[in-house]
Amino acid sequence: MGRLEGKVAIVTGAASGIGKATVELFREQGATVVGADVGDGADVRCDAGSEAGVMRLVADVVTEHGGLDIFFANAGISGGLASIAEQTAEDWAEILRVNLIGPFLAIKYAGPAIAKRGGGSIVCTASVAGIRSGAGGAAYSASKAGVINLVTTAAQQLAGSGVRVNAICPGLIETGMTAMIYEMARSSGQEQRIGELNPLVRGGEPAEIAEAALFLASDASSYVNGAALVVDGGLASSHPTTRRFDIRML
Repeated sequence: MGRLEGKVAIVTGAASGIGKATVELFREQGATVVGADVGDGADVRCDAGSEAGVMRLVADVVTEHGGLDIFFANAGISGGLASIAEQTAEDWAEILRVNLIGPFLAIKYAGPAIAKRGGGSIVCTASVAGIRSGAGGAAYSASKAGVINLVTTAAQQLAGSGVRVNAICPGLIETGMTAMIYEMARSSGQEQRIGELNPLVRGGEPAEIAEAALFLASDASSYVNGAALVVDGGLASSHPTTRRFDIRML
C-alpha cells in the first residue's frame, strides 16, 4: 500500500519540473492527483495566482472526488535576475501574485476543504532564496521569504483543524526555471561547476524535491507543522560571499 493511498491531492505548476515529478510520485503512492498549470501538460488549466481560478479548482476537485486531503502549492515564476533598480512595480506585482498570493489562495480555499476530511496537508514551494540573499533576484527572493512566513502564520491560524501547513525550500534544481543556467554551463564546458557552492557539489533533481513533498504530504510528517524544510545540498548552511566594489568607481 502506498503512503498516500486513498488521498486526493492537487498539485499546481504540474506541467513540468518539480510539479510534474510530484504528480507522478503521488500517483505511484496511491493518491488521486489533479495536476494544474497555466499551460499544456497538466490535467486542468489554472492560474495559481487567480482567486477565481483557485476557488474553482478546489471546488471542482471536491465535487468530482468527494473531498481534498493534500494541496501542493508549487507554481512559481523566477522573474529573472534584474536588480532592484532595473525592475518595475509591475514586475514585482506579478512575481508576488504568482509566488506568494498563489500559496495564500491555496491555503484560503484548500484549508477548509481539507479540514472537512478531518485534516491533511498543505505544502508550499518556497526557496533557499527566501532564507538569505545570493540565490535569486530581489523580487523572487522576497516572494519566497513571504512564503516561509506565510506557512508559519497559516499553521497558527488553522490550529485545531488538523490541517498542517509547511514549506519546501529547494536549492538549485534542474527545471524549466533554471534551464538557462544549466544550458550555459554545458555549452561552455563548465557543467562540473553546477552546484559547486553546496557541500554535495551538484545540482538537484525534481524527483528529490518530490520526495520531500511526499514526506510533508504524508502521515510520516504528522508532527511537522509551520516548518520550512530546506532541500539544497547544504547550500543554506553557509553565508554566500559578496562581491565588493570600490564605491568611488560608482
